[in-house]
Amino acid sequence: MSDKLNVLFITSDQQHYETIGKFNKKIKTPNIDRIIDEGVYMNRAYAVNPTCTPTRASWITGKYPSQHGAWTLGTKLPESQHTFGEDFTAAGYETALIGKAHFQPLASTEKYPSLEAYPILQDLEFWKTFHGPFYGFNHVELARNHTTEAHVGQHYALWLEEKGCKNWRDYFLQPTGNMTKESPRLHWDIPEEYHYDAWIAERTNAMLENYAAQDKPFFLWASFFDPHPEYYAPSPWDTMYNPDDMEVKGLFDSEHLRNSDFHRLSQCEQPDTSQYGKWLHGVHSHLYDEKELKKKIAVYYGMVSLMDKYIGKILDKLDELGLSENTLVVFTTDHGHYYGQHGLIAKGPFMFDDLVKVPFAARLKGVIPAGKTSDAIMSSVDFMQTVLDFCGIEAPDGVAGVSQKKALVNPGESVRDWAIVEHNHQRGKVNVRTYINKRYKLSIYLNQPRGELFDLEADPEEHYNLFDNPEYNEIKTRLLTEFIQAEMEKEPLFMPRIAIA
Repeated sequence: MSDKLNVLFITSDQQHYETIGKFNKKIKTPNIDRIIDEGVYMNRAYAVNPTCTPTRASWITGKYPSQHGAWTLGTKLPESQHTFGEDFTAAGYETALIGKAHFQPLASTEKYPSLEAYPILQDLEFWKTFHGPFYGFNHVELARNHTTEAHVGQHYALWLEEKGCKNWRDYFLQPTGNMTKESPRLHWDIPEEYHYDAWIAERTNAMLENYAAQDKPFFLWASFFDPHPEYYAPSPWDTMYNPDDMEVKGLFDSEHLRNSDFHRLSQCEQPDTSQYGKWLHGVHSHLYDEKELKKKIAVYYGMVSLMDKYIGKILDKLDELGLSENTLVVFTTDHGHYYGQHGLIAKGPFMFDDLVKVPFAARLKGVIPAGKTSDAIMSSVDFMQTVLDFCGIEAPDGVAGVSQKKALVNPGESVRDWAIVEHNHQRGKVNVRTYINKRYKLSIYLNQPRGELFDLEADPEEHYNLFDNPEYNEIKTRLLTEFIQAEMEKEPLFMPRIAIA
């Protein structure tokens, strides 16, 4: 067996950090709990961006969205960007990604072609022969849709046909599928055996078997789509949880009167958002019916538990093949999710912990201590540096993250004092950056006089914005200085200095 360390990277999509059974008795996630119990849980891990593409690109480049190019949804990570897959390949590793990539947009242009766009997205003849290379992964099996979305295609559609599911289009929306949106339901008719969770687990396990048979070290990414809305789950997962047992935290008092324009617009029935442009995520009405939201939360929980089942199948295969002792297992998500917290739904330019704090657990038997929790600050931009460090591979020049190996091996230690979250969703119009240190969180909005300042120690649920409180002027000034220094520190210096002049 190869003496090189393997890496198994397991990710969910848009999962609130509280939807883990280890910390929330209302939900069952025995297999995610298993990773946490056998490793270290980073209690203060933050997404580098509260949307998918930017954070996923940061995972593989070790750079912030403002640095690697994929700065918002609908942008493309340039193929010229260096990714850790290249470093792993150079070190003799096999690299694979099964599931969601989302490094490229749904639209394609001559200048910015996209393999994850229509019409190639659903050209099954193309996907029969294409398995990479793709952003440093020498093998990929991809899909793009969340639950019933019309974006279904790529390798997942091919797998459905290979499994005998000839009517797979009946489970997805038009124009690709046959479903319509007239009668939205929380139950998804697709049999569980054809659910993409089953596909990801089956294909991930096939890759594990292949690597074990060939005795090759690997970086393998099992990239799940759930619990990203829309809220759909097959039986029995759609009814696993009782809506009456679900809690909606809701809007606290008049908290948004002190927050940004975006927060206030979220509580209007028909907000005027014309000044902010199109294709906005979150700059709209977030008003909801509490009874209907509880039903959706129950299904959201069910989606997490269904995914957890198939995470368990992957962990079991790792044990079965004798790979567990020599494999670093990491579980996390790209960003969080609102289901009523602060009166908000899904995501947007709202930098509360519900959206920017993420679950992060790592397990490596005999190296990372079992059953420990770390309060050290971590950013998703640190992922590349961390896994390369564990594998003894030198990171390239120009990365902005730092290795969290020291904090994972010694949970009482810390390697960074702050995290920065970027959200530049509409150039010049919807742009916010957030600075987080051990106690405070400060958010600054482009072209807006308001901001947010929260004391996370005294106000962990972030209800009391202190930005305009004169008693905190000195603290705000200090934080602004720290913020500027952190921005300066995170600049990537991709060209090494080799002489005095």
